Amino acid sequence: MKGQNPGSLHKALGIMRHTIPSLENCLNMGQESDIWITAAESKLLPKLSQDSPLIVAICGGGSSGKSTLFNSVLKKEISPSGGTAGINRRILACANDSVFGMTGGFDTLFSHFESPPELMSNSVDLTTPGPPLYVKQSDFLPGLVLLDTPDFDTGSGGEYANRKAAELALKTSDVLIYIFTNSNYNNKDNTDFIAEMLTGIGSRKCFLVYRVYPSYSDEQVENHAETVAENIYGKDADKYVLGVFRADEDNDVAAGAVFMEPRPVGRFKERFQAHYSDFEGALRSVDIEQERVRLLSSILTDFCDNADDIIEKGKKSLVGLKIYLLSLRTAQTVWVREALKHFPMELVLKRFSEIWQTTDPTHVKIMRKTGAVLDLPVRAVMAGYRMVAGKGDDKSTVGKEIELRKRIDEDLINAANGLHVAAVARALNLSISKNDPAAKDLFALNKEVEKSSVDVGDGPFRMSPSEKGGLATFEAFVHPGVASEQEKLRNSDFKAVLNSILSKRDVVTSISKNVDQELEALALHMRREMGIRDKVRQTFSAFLQVLPATVAVTYVLSTGDPVGAAGIKVKLAGLFGVQDLYALIALPATTGMKNADLKQLEEMLGPVAETWLNNKLAAVNTLFEASITGGILNDAENRISKATQLLLELEKNVLKVKGTHGLH
Repeated sequence: MKGQNPGSLHKALGIMRHTIPSLENCLNMGQESDIWITAAESKLLPKLSQDSPLIVAICGGGSSGKSTLFNSVLKKEISPSGGTAGINRRILACANDSVFGMTGGFDTLFSHFESPPELMSNSVDLTTPGPPLYVKQSDFLPGLVLLDTPDFDTGSGGEYANRKAAELALKTSDVLIYIFTNSNYNNKDNTDFIAEMLTGIGSRKCFLVYRVYPSYSDEQVENHAETVAENIYGKDADKYVLGVFRADEDNDVAAGAVFMEPRPVGRFKERFQAHYSDFEGALRSVDIEQERVRLLSSILTDFCDNADDIIEKGKKSLVGLKIYLLSLRTAQTVWVREALKHFPMELVLKRFSEIWQTTDPTHVKIMRKTGAVLDLPVRAVMAGYRMVAGKGDDKSTVGKEIELRKRIDEDLINAANGLHVAAVARALNLSISKNDPAAKDLFALNKEVEKSSVDVGDGPFRMSPSEKGGLATFEAFVHPGVASEQEKLRNSDFKAVLNSILSKRDVVTSISKNVDQELEALALHMRREMGIRDKVRQTFSAFLQVLPATVAVTYVLSTGDPVGAAGIKVKLAGLFGVQDLYALIALPATTGMKNADLKQLEEMLGPVAETWLNNKLAAVNTLFEASITGGILNDAENRISKATQLLLELEKNVLKVKGTHGLH
């Protein structure tokens, strides 16, 4: 701890002080750090100055003799004492004049109190609750502040009258003098409270003073004191007990006629022989600088250990949030696909044909006009096809359009319902193929988690170790960070949401400006890629000439050729994870196309269908996100970004504290 830079340490601790609660709040981890941050703050920050005094607090239960001991150390009747438990309600501090001129400032030692300490004008003020009081004593030990604290165990109805004030005093202190009696030396509630104060953040040492009957032997006193020490410190008690003293019951002491005279017992007799003339001599034996440095190092170690725990919990929670976000996005992709089970592909192909023809060379345009007569027999065939398929009149065409719109509505509603159920569920379940690009990021994250040291345990994520039917099963639990957004969605008017989605059904049926631009770019690309042979074939072949008039397109997910037509299935792969999705291009059986022409048609129509489908998938995805999942997804992304930065900042400052002060 030598060569420490209080300013640098103060800055790092200040950053950690604000970063840790921010991280807990960001990931909704609960405010577990509140207690130890407050304790560390009261113990650390005021003590970073090199000349910071050592605070010694006298504490104990009601009527144990705290104020009597306080007065005895100072050799003055300063604090009211008597047989009434809980008579003093405030903290009383006494210090040498030199303490008030120290760098840290006397007030700094009480910075976590609601009010700064006030100079005591009348000891009666101690009997009413209020801010800490203090007195100056020029002949008291330099470098020490002695506190008389209210008892922590008196009260009624399960409420302790003075515990809050006592707790604040003990959290501020560096060394405790615990005075106890035969009636409460083995009181678990009392020793548990003292243990929490002494070992919660940084392990502090203490003097044990046993107010006991004169008939008790030193051995009995020492045995009872060992019981107290073990209840407080456990097996390491010997490291932290500075001394064991007995204060024999004395009527004159009780009457205030003489001061209490604690004397060391057992192995402590020899230790204090050089210093001891009274209890102030025992305090004089404490190496203030050594104890201050040891305590500061101990507090820093515990503080950093707790910060490390928060970091690990934060990393685990962050992984859980990433998993949930990816799982919800994957589920959204799956349901967006379902929304496009039926769509008017014919519109796209007709539009592409128009674009293609506008880019034809002049001689090809002339050839098209010349070959227009070829359209007549083809149109007749198409009319026959429509008759066979039950689509031979305008009324049937209108019926077809109504049926198509109905199917599109059903698909949108079904998909929206499915996504809504997934988004409001407590746990999101997915069964998906490892070959499905939609789950690529999810599988990648799973591998990353397996390789990392972050243990997510049973939650927030599970993946089945085996695959059944080529499917892997995921279960992602809702992260508490997005719980509020999920609750908003759960309480929203979903019927209104569905109506809003249906009002925007044209995102499926219309050809947007973006699609138009992509089709134009696709046509120009195809033109550039055409070789001399293709250009010759384009000029003299009936392929592109008959395309606008002869191609009838339906979009299906099931197999089967339309009546009277030969089907060309154009597989659409890699579209937001779409697999085994086909555009079935239905051509009249009498077109007489050669295999080479059919292959060229497949190569041409595949990119056209892909361009349109990509656009529609993105449009429906945007629609569903705006109507259903947007609040959750945006909240999750923002929290991931913020938590990532907070973790980096926290880790950096923890390492700075550890590295600067040689902690491990």
